Amino acid sequence: MNMQAILKQAQNMQKDMMKAKEEIDNTIFEGESSFVKVQVKGTKEIVSLKINTEEAISTDEIEMLEDMITVAINSALKKVDKMTEEKMSKFGNMPGLF
Repeated sequence: MNMQAILKQAQNMQKDMMKAKEEIDNTIFEGESSFVKVQVKGTKEIVSLKINTEEAISTDEIEMLEDMITVAINSALKKVDKMTEEKMSKFGNMPGLF
């Protein structure tokens, strides 16, 4: 292979990586825990947080609610990480890229 072909291949790979990263960033991931639902963008920015108000929440249940919110957020963030790993693994292990 000549140097020009290698550079073109690297440029194509960079375009594919950026396209995959853009797709991840624009995807909404949802995490749930009991009566808490959270939506997170691929950028790990929380889009929405919903609490099912069909059940009354007493003051005693606030700590439990906080735990459920944490579980829901962590669930959504794990989905972001999983999709990122799946889509970016085809480009090899390049630390610091994303």
